[in-house]
Amino acid sequence: MAGSLTIRPVQTKRDRKAFVDLPFRLYRDDPNWVPPLKSEALGLITPEKNGWYSHAKAQLFLAERNGKVVGRISAHIDTLALEMPQVQGFGPGTGQWGLMEAEDQGVFAALLQAAETWLREQGMTRTLGPISQSIWEEPGLLIDGYDHPPTVMMGHAKREYRDWIEGAGHQPVKQLMTYDLDITQEFPPIVQRIIKSGEKNARINVRMVDKSRFDEEAAIILSILNDAWSDNWGFVPLTPPEIRDVGVKLKPIVFNDLIRIAELDGKPVAFMITLPDLNEPLAGLNGSLLPFGWAKLLLWLRRPKVRTMRVPLMGVVKELQSSRMASQLAFMMIEYIRRASITHYGATRGEIGWILDDNQGMRSIAETIDSRVNKVYQVYEKTL
Repeated sequence: MAGSLTIRPVQTKRDRKAFVDLPFRLYRDDPNWVPPLKSEALGLITPEKNGWYSHAKAQLFLAERNGKVVGRISAHIDTLALEMPQVQGFGPGTGQWGLMEAEDQGVFAALLQAAETWLREQGMTRTLGPISQSIWEEPGLLIDGYDHPPTVMMGHAKREYRDWIEGAGHQPVKQLMTYDLDITQEFPPIVQRIIKSGEKNARINVRMVDKSRFDEEAAIILSILNDAWSDNWGFVPLTPPEIRDVGVKLKPIVFNDLIRIAELDGKPVAFMITLPDLNEPLAGLNGSLLPFGWAKLLLWLRRPKVRTMRVPLMGVVKELQSSRMASQLAFMMIEYIRRASITHYGATRGEIGWILDDNQGMRSIAETIDSRVNKVYQVYEKTL
């Protein structure tokens, strides 16, 4: 395209607004892109509003041609990620990039180069991306499953981006998968037998959470999560500021019967979080709650009816992960939430994930209940 290209750092509120607005233009003709609430997107990149910045720093860049914004990227460093073992994905010297959007390959390449230069100047020797911005937000580039919208807290991307990233010398390092499940169908007989066996076991209790004790229940789930996921690729412990932010963001779509905690001999040992797909009501709001979007969303939140439920997180404490008990607890939680999803929310479909490509335990559970991979996200690395 004609015109000189300029890459410059984001410095002002106006720049941040331009950063958030760009995808609305690039994806306006894509029926499978779900516009995020602009206020949420701005909060993500504003240090004062995002607890992740308590242990991380980022430099955002805009690409401009003839005064028009044609691309964006974030380069960022998470100090907690730097402390993790490199065999788990991050580690010393590993910076990250994400939130990448561009009109064409030339813009894309220039933005990647700007992010790499900034990371190198900060002492980084390796990159992982795209990760936008925390691993707990939207990691990976969509490389399969463009034909249907993502569920809440999952990303979307243009098909061309894969070739552009790989053309810039970035190598695939990890895949993350989501699984699609028809929840109107009962699970296979073997799964039903496992569930009934668990129900006869007096040591097992699978209970709903109590939203009126939100902070207490969140602390129980966080304790299990940090234990269950601590050896996983990409794990970075959640911090109190991030937990507060997640609580504020997700509390409106937390419902007692969709989140379960499994107890063994009275001790919490597993959990499963399920969320109604907030992307369904957001799809028609075009990123704004004005003038009447807030009323529509508030009405939906009071009595949500959705087609899809998403399971973003599930975990079993490490001491049980190699036992039959782990899958039994998982099947019991999945079944109880499946029933509630149909009865109380009118759901017909579930989405489980993301799941790491080498997490054979979770992949086996997903496949045993006849779910199938519907989206694949890829993370890339590059030596600086």
